[in-house]
Amino acid sequence: MNFIVSSTQIFNHLQTVSRVISNKNTMAILDNLLFELKGNMLKITGSDLETTMTTEFEVDNAQGEGRVAIDAKRLNILKEFPEQPLTFNIENNKVDIVSETGKFSALGIDGNDFPQVQQLQGDVNNVEISADALLQGVSKSLFAASTDEFRPVMTGILIELSQGKAKFVATDAHKLVCYSRADVKTDNESSFILPPKPAALLKNILAKDDSTVKLSFDKSTAVFSFGEYTLVCRLIEGTYPNYQAVIPTDAPRKLTVDRVDLCNCLRRVAFYSNPASNLIKMSIMANELVVSAQDIDFSLSGQERVKCQYEGEDMEIGFKSSYLIDILSNLNCTEVVINLSDASKPGTFVPLDKSSIDEEVLMLLMPMQI
Repeated sequence: MNFIVSSTQIFNHLQTVSRVISNKNTMAILDNLLFELKGNMLKITGSDLETTMTTEFEVDNAQGEGRVAIDAKRLNILKEFPEQPLTFNIENNKVDIVSETGKFSALGIDGNDFPQVQQLQGDVNNVEISADALLQGVSKSLFAASTDEFRPVMTGILIELSQGKAKFVATDAHKLVCYSRADVKTDNESSFILPPKPAALLKNILAKDDSTVKLSFDKSTAVFSFGEYTLVCRLIEGTYPNYQAVIPTDAPRKLTVDRVDLCNCLRRVAFYSNPASNLIKMSIMANELVVSAQDIDFSLSGQERVKCQYEGEDMEIGFKSSYLIDILSNLNCTEVVINLSDASKPGTFVPLDKSSIDEEVLMLLMPMQI
């Protein structure tokens, strides 16, 4: 089989698909990308068995049909070409890449040896969601997911769908994010847990895409189709924790503060906290917030005041600075409202003004003992 393709076009697609390849594959062929030519459409597939990424696009002067797996590392040469047409000549698994000034040859592997993509079975749920809604849901929740492999359910993002709404939830038992969108086309109530790797892949690709995402899933597999790409992944099995139980229903203290001012203050004061705990203390009173930290072992301390609006009795509460900075950095607003009960209960963080009428976001952080 032979075809001609733009060097920039094919490299951009390869760069995206190759992100799915694992550094520690259990099968040697998974270090390769599968090329399939049918008519004038070229399909390129990468996989680690759990997650499979496919892209399909049109090429020129296509002749013949076939399948061949090519070492992904050998294809890195494509990034070194300036924009120009490249000719791929593939015969008996031998791959020749011909440029305007040279020729590069490598031996591929029979494409029939490449693992088959997992298929949906049984009851399948179908959903349409905008690329922006899915991107925001994944981006604003992924950072809060756990990295503890002994609790696999909490390493993913819980996606709940019901009556035209989608809710994205992630937690590591210290912080929690609950992000909702009301612009999703679905009528059935359903849910699944999206693993972190495909979530990260979607976050990267959707940032460059504005199309509608067609999502189909059963009890073990999800398929995301959008633009020229299709992502198929195995879902995390298990029951997600009852996150609703930890969200406070009554918070009599309300702190409103400039998000960027508080975030920058925390970064400065955190330099003087104990590196083992990263504990910072927030002393809150009428229209004044004092952020402080200390490291007794090295006689270090830092303190800074931030203007705010506060409703409720004066209080002190401690948080892990890195977690608090993560939450503030992932909120898209000018001012943030922090709802508090007391020093032993979690605080919730919500934007003062919504950036869209279709979205709601709530972030929660567990306190630390001062």
